Amino acid sequence: MFPLSHMLKSFIRTGTLKVVDAEGGVHVFGGAKPGPSVTMRLTDRSLYHKLFLNPELHAGEAYMDGRMSFEDGSTLRDFLNLFSMNRSTLANYPLQNVLKRISRTVKRFQQANPVGKAQQNVAHHYDLGNDFYRLFLDKGMQYSCAYFVNDDDTLEEAQQNKLRLIASKLQLKPGLKILDIGSGWGDLALYLAAMEDVDVTGVTLSKEQYELSNEKARRAGLSNRVRFELLDYRKVEKKFDRIVSVGMFEHVGVHHYGEFFKKINALLDDDGLMVLHSIGKMSPPGTASPWLRKYIFPGAYSPALSEVFPVVEQNQLWVTDLEFLRLHYAKTLNHWHRRFEANREKIAAMYDERFCRMFEFYLISAETMFTTGSQLVFHMQLARKRDAAPIVRDYITDTQRAYKAKETEKLHVLAPAETVLQAG
Repeated sequence: MFPLSHMLKSFIRTGTLKVVDAEGGVHVFGGAKPGPSVTMRLTDRSLYHKLFLNPELHAGEAYMDGRMSFEDGSTLRDFLNLFSMNRSTLANYPLQNVLKRISRTVKRFQQANPVGKAQQNVAHHYDLGNDFYRLFLDKGMQYSCAYFVNDDDTLEEAQQNKLRLIASKLQLKPGLKILDIGSGWGDLALYLAAMEDVDVTGVTLSKEQYELSNEKARRAGLSNRVRFELLDYRKVEKKFDRIVSVGMFEHVGVHHYGEFFKKINALLDDDGLMVLHSIGKMSPPGTASPWLRKYIFPGAYSPALSEVFPVVEQNQLWVTDLEFLRLHYAKTLNHWHRRFEANREKIAAMYDERFCRMFEFYLISAETMFTTGSQLVFHMQLARKRDAAPIVRDYITDTQRAYKAKETEKLHVLAPAETVLQAG
């Protein structure tokens, strides 16, 4: 077990980790502070060195392959909570500290998302198949943080709350031209067009999302005002009154931020507004998880706010509003995980058990990043002019109330978008 045992003695300061090694030996690593108690079994001797050298990568791989398991009532969730609680002490371990510094030096290459490569990275995850995503997302297949006005909101209610919140920040008016960058499966664009007489263009790099989004617009009778294109946002040339981007900025890459905000400035009308919804973090700049980057989101990175603001400033954009959703994504991920587990047999039949363990690891580890880690979601409203948005925030609440009342009237427009999903 040496040198892994040496690192674990320094690592586990909160809670207790019992490791059963490949020979059946038991090693207990206890922290000075109370916390979760986890029993982990390793069945492969090579993990002793792999986990020592790169625990964030190899722990996920070992769980996927079944070489790491949990006993005595312990679960993967317990282990990941324990890991997250002790993350800072791991980062201070001499070898891990050196590896982190090396990783930061190659950050540019890890997050390279030029035109073409960006589409490959998106396809790796988002083109897994619409049938797969229907099994754990809400009916509209929104794959981003929901907004829980009440703790007992269903996932569908919380996602509708999110659409309403974002729409209220866009200050919609009849006749506006809107660009949705990273338009997903189209529900946001359809919602905007249902609430106001606006024209929406969505761009995505996912073929699966592109095809289903246009079908949903057609079924909803909105294809005359809502269209989706399979296109990199950097190829868009028209100007727009409003721009919105939800859950796409995490795939831009920190070294492409200048390119991103320069393009936003070029696409936005003088009196225009943009709402940017993205995962970020309250900690200083770092790097993405090597496991997440390899298996789930190649090229992705959740920025520190200190990496975003300077580039916004350099591109002469006003930040007219900023809001943080701190625990809403943890709740969203928990809903997704429960739905995923309820459909695990179907998913295993579509892929295999290794895939299920990979996605389970992803969903739970992501949730812990929002409960015990440094992750958050931010809404940044941007403009070219300081007075493009009202100077008090009351309008956001007022508009949400108005749209909530209006949604009842528009159910006949919004319902077909769900019907096409259920029909499959």
